[in-house]
Amino acid sequence: MKNNLLLLAVFSLLINSLSVAQQSFKLPPFDQFKLPNGLTIYLMEQHEVPLINVAGIFPAGAVYDGEKSGLASLTAACLSSGTKKFTKKQIDEELDFIGASINIFSSKENSSLSSRFASKDQDKIFGMIQSVLTEPAFDKDEFEKEKKRKLTALERATESPRSVQQNYWDKLIYADHVYANPTAGTAAGVGKLTRDDLMAFYANHYIPEGSSIAIVGDFDKKKMKLLVTKLFSTWKSTGPRLPDPASATPVFPPAGKVLLVNKEDARETTLLIGGKGVKKNNPDAVALEVVNTVFGGRFTSMLNDALRVSSGLTYGAGSNFSSLKNGGSFYISTFTATKSTEPTIDMALDVLKKLHKDGLDEETLTSAKNYVKGQFPPRYETSGQLANWLNTMFWYKLEPSFINNFQKEVDDLTTAKAREIINKYYPENNLQFVLIGKSADIKKIAGKYGPVTETQIKGDKLRAF
Repeated sequence: MKNNLLLLAVFSLLINSLSVAQQSFKLPPFDQFKLPNGLTIYLMEQHEVPLINVAGIFPAGAVYDGEKSGLASLTAACLSSGTKKFTKKQIDEELDFIGASINIFSSKENSSLSSRFASKDQDKIFGMIQSVLTEPAFDKDEFEKEKKRKLTALERATESPRSVQQNYWDKLIYADHVYANPTAGTAAGVGKLTRDDLMAFYANHYIPEGSSIAIVGDFDKKKMKLLVTKLFSTWKSTGPRLPDPASATPVFPPAGKVLLVNKEDARETTLLIGGKGVKKNNPDAVALEVVNTVFGGRFTSMLNDALRVSSGLTYGAGSNFSSLKNGGSFYISTFTATKSTEPTIDMALDVLKKLHKDGLDEETLTSAKNYVKGQFPPRYETSGQLANWLNTMFWYKLEPSFINNFQKEVDDLTTAKAREIINKYYPENNLQFVLIGKSADIKKIAGKYGPVTETQIKGDKLRAF
């Protein structure tokens, strides 16, 4: 009995300590400065582990592709395929030998660099990073290899509806806005790209102005400032910074409609349902995270409980606010056997109606608050996560208060405020639908939810509807 009481006391102490840690979680201190060429630098010392993480962000995402679909993605992939100082083989062998990494990838709005290495290797790796960012060679042979890999990946993606559903959704929601540009591009677009295209894109978009580099880990800030200033001050823009093509606010569809994507061999229907969302810096972002946790953001959510646990219509269902700098969308996502398409859609819509009708009761809201607060600190516990967050702050013009006040904003959310959030941000009318499945089996069902536009998953049909 005494042992049980002791264990209970220890457990209670641990729970209380965790609660205090959650409530007091703050963004660690950091330094921020800008080089004369316009490059923003963040430095955050973390001495627990002898590692350094570097994250960079650049105005070089798919929104800048123009008529050359996939240009941003292929450029990012080829940046580390050799520089004026290092061949690709030299980079790969050196990184492998010391257990370090340098990766560059493109997303919708920007391109990012991530690197992780031991503190003792910082001079060597920073020299490589500087060379990769400021003097890429775009080796002809490596360009052709990477282009072939991209085309193969794009072709394979059409075999998996969940790999391409976001592309169709973005095109339906954003129409002619550049947010509709697919991040990886299309096979037709990538197939036409040349090495010269990549070199021109690099010159216009991998520039210090409008970019940032965050460095988090085991280093001395004064010495690191001297090092990065020396390495990156010589990085010059080759011309004026180009305007942001995504700056115009997207115009969302005024009426509900259905995009039916035919996959002839499909035995299930993959679907997205939703509409207009929010920008990344929306002031209600924290409250939205709590409410969406209840609706579709965790295993015990309303959507997953109804569509998976109670009915067995799917193996999983959820909801998401996909937020960008100048706009965003909201969608319910799930998949089901072809024969269950209609009851699955109807049930998802019923759950959305229930959210609007009933709101959140106090018990449910309290559970969601505890869940969100429990999940929050682990999102920023590693040096890599912190480096990425510093760049997120830079890109979306967020303040440290987003993290520092997060728990308080969660605690301040009331059931009345939650209902306001639901009414304001969760679309109820003019819903948009993307259905990927065998058209012959579900076209009549699709027509129940709005005017239907049909396209094919095979081939480059993304721009055709």
